[in-house]
Amino acid sequence: MADDTLTDFAREPFTHAGRSHVVLRSGTGPAVIVMAEIPGITPKVAQFARRVRDIGCTVVLPDLFGVAGRDPDPKAHGWTGAAMTGLRALAHICVSREFTTLAAGRTSPVVTWLRALAVREHERCGGPGVGALGMCFTGGYALAMATDERLLAPVLCQPSLPLAVTAGKRRSLDISPSDLRTIQQRCEAGLTVLGLRFRGDRIAPAERFAALREKLGAAFIGIELDDEAAHPEGLLPPHSVLTEHLIDEPGQPTRQALDQVLDHFRTRLLALPDPA
Repeated sequence: MADDTLTDFAREPFTHAGRSHVVLRSGTGPAVIVMAEIPGITPKVAQFARRVRDIGCTVVLPDLFGVAGRDPDPKAHGWTGAAMTGLRALAHICVSREFTTLAAGRTSPVVTWLRALAVREHERCGGPGVGALGMCFTGGYALAMATDERLLAPVLCQPSLPLAVTAGKRRSLDISPSDLRTIQQRCEAGLTVLGLRFRGDRIAPAERFAALREKLGAAFIGIELDDEAAHPEGLLPPHSVLTEHLIDEPGQPTRQALDQVLDHFRTRLLALPDPA
């Protein structure tokens, strides 16, 4: 793929509690906030966002790091360009106090901003509530955002934080105990949390999904795919279910996972109420 101009997205800043980021928006209908993986809003992340838009939702992409629209594939900018794309995003994350990468049992400060964005988008777009999907570095943010009852459809794609550098970290979640208790109560009341990963993925380890099942019970629906289902041309080992490693063909396991995510949003945000 080449760089994506993103001309079908409107751009505007959103500021809350002293934090400000540009937000990309497209579509109409209930809002779904899509948080990109490193190195940012790549063409494949934008492609996924358009799929969300096309089911009848307003897709909202916070531009948290990286260069929106830039293709990280070496075929687009060479190996040096690809390396610089990733390093710039990592450098921003490492120096910013908005992101927590190693601490377990802690909600990243940027989640407060994301929750406020969800509130604003619900007021703006209407509907029964808001959806949220995080990928890799941002995967757990979708869960932490669900402390707000307006968040009806959280999706965790290969959640990678805290970094799985020890056995304890592999079972840990990037969410505070109080936030987790709130979400557990919401799960008992009917909230469903969707999770996706490849079985051999060490960045989003199996232990983390086991912990989510333990903490959330039947409310957590974990979709775990065989590594052989990943697109063979992915730059990294099987990891990004809905973007880099998606095989967008009917019958492919990754396509089925994509369809399940879209159905999750349809059911919780677009389903018509029963007639009185």
